[in-house]
Amino acid sequence: MNKPNSKTLTSWFVTAVFIVLVAVFSLLEQPSASAQSQTPSITTPSTPAPITSVATNVRHLLETNECVQCNLIGATLKDANLQAANLENANLQNADLERANLQGTNLAGANLQGADLGKANITGANLERANLFDADLEKANLTNANILGANLQGADLEDVIRPQGFTVQ
Repeated sequence: MNKPNSKTLTSWFVTAVFIVLVAVFSLLEQPSASAQSQTPSITTPSTPAPITSVATNVRHLLETNECVQCNLIGATLKDANLQAANLENANLQNADLERANLQGTNLAGANLQGADLGKANITGANLERANLFDADLEKANLTNANILGANLQGADLEDVIRPQGFTVQ
């Protein structure tokens, strides 16, 4: 055997050993095929969460006085009696709550962005962490309301009856 053929043969041999080692280590890192084949695969049709309309949610709210985390975007609740209702984390964006009775209502974490709360009775309500960005609170009664962490940026607070210690800047 001459020297150039010996170098080529050695190079091929080293390459082949390297490929075998890579293949063996790759197989070691793979999950066991036998464990996968012993577990039967059960396929169940995925059922999407039912989409509830705003009208259905309004009906539910008025019947039960509760609508936690529900969609009430643009809902018309003008003059509604929602005293002591639970609307925690509900989405009331652009809802009409003008003159609504929200006395003692839980609106913690609720999205009231752009909502009309003009002349609403919000006495003693929990508005902690509520989003009232651009909401209309003109002449609303917020006496004893919890507004800790509420976003009142851009809200219309003209003639609002404020909670004790609350100042409009």
